[in-house]
Amino acid sequence: MHSISVENVHKDFRIYDRPQDRLLELLLRKPRHKNFHVLQDISFSVLEGRSLGIIGDNGAGKSTLMKLLVGTLQPSSGSISIKGQVAALLELGAGFHPEFTGRRNIYLNAALLGVPDADIAGLEKEIIAFSELGDFIDRPVKTYSSGMYVRLAFSIATMVNPDVLVIDEALSVGDIAFQKKCVERMNEFRKQNKTMIFCSHSMYHVQELCDTAIWLEKGRIREIGESHHVVARYEDYCNSKNVEPHEAPDINTVDDRNIKDCRVLYTVVKNLDGEEIEEVEPLSDIILESKIEIRKDNLMCNFGFAIMRTLDEIMSAYLTTDRDDVPKGPFKKGEIITARIRVNAISMRVGEFYVIGGVAEESGLLWYETKLSKLIQVKPNKGVGSVVMRVDWDIQRP
Repeated sequence: MHSISVENVHKDFRIYDRPQDRLLELLLRKPRHKNFHVLQDISFSVLEGRSLGIIGDNGAGKSTLMKLLVGTLQPSSGSISIKGQVAALLELGAGFHPEFTGRRNIYLNAALLGVPDADIAGLEKEIIAFSELGDFIDRPVKTYSSGMYVRLAFSIATMVNPDVLVIDEALSVGDIAFQKKCVERMNEFRKQNKTMIFCSHSMYHVQELCDTAIWLEKGRIREIGESHHVVARYEDYCNSKNVEPHEAPDINTVDDRNIKDCRVLYTVVKNLDGEEIEEVEPLSDIILESKIEIRKDNLMCNFGFAIMRTLDEIMSAYLTTDRDDVPKGPFKKGEIITARIRVNAISMRVGEFYVIGGVAEESGLLWYETKLSKLIQVKPNKGVGSVVMRVDWDIQRP
């Protein structure tokens, strides 16, 4: 059964050259505006218990679509049908009264979501505890930082136990510890067979958290399908424009003094003799190595490396321990872990690159910290193109 059904939705905005044209249009009954087509012919459906990612360039219409889904905007034409209670986390401060305290806004937002007052009182302590706002819960939200806004909004949206959760890029704000809690909560939400819509510029998160994805381009659906297929096509499109669609893998790098669980001490590139190098031959074998300090007992970690070309800052390769045969802990506080990977026949033919070494939490979705290696130079190699491959020729005559 479909939880969300969108059929032939169009959304136009009226554009006026001058503010007074609005009044003249009303008085003279003659159009003095131009229609700007934000969304055109949008149709899709989401099954109950499935999650949908929405991706695309800035200005593609993603946020407008999210607002249509939650009802803050109405379509110019077409229909949207959603079964069950909907909770949304859109732009910062949406749905909050700035003069009210955080506690009063809990009751306001929960009431808007249709939660009875008796139930809100029972959820209040859980919402406050999850948000970790402490004494700030009784201060006006106009005094909150952007991170505090997100803490409270996410806590309310998920604690009221909606049937459909809509999130628009809000998790990019806030510290690493709370982002981790949010990801865990979203995974719990999926396990409960609830429906989720997630809009983000983080392609890795879209692939991991969403079953299917929609790629919007200039207000139209360019592609829809399994998330990893759509994301791969979108990244290829972005790379063809020399634009990196997201800042993986160091999107969640945090300041050194805020790292509590672990930290990356260094990242280096070595030859097979264990010697640190700054120059490599194409098709040679190299070792990528990071040293990690564990700062918390019983910590589970994922490790990763990325190779980033300096010419266009495109990630040429992204390698993680997202596999069963690599030990990920639990590690003890004070342990120094060496994460090492052998790259066979590095395929870069010419140029320079950095290696990014990082450590993530157990799900592999949020990175505690990353470190860049020294600049690595690729020795020039005869040929054409950016890569070279190790091959075996076979020429046969008839």
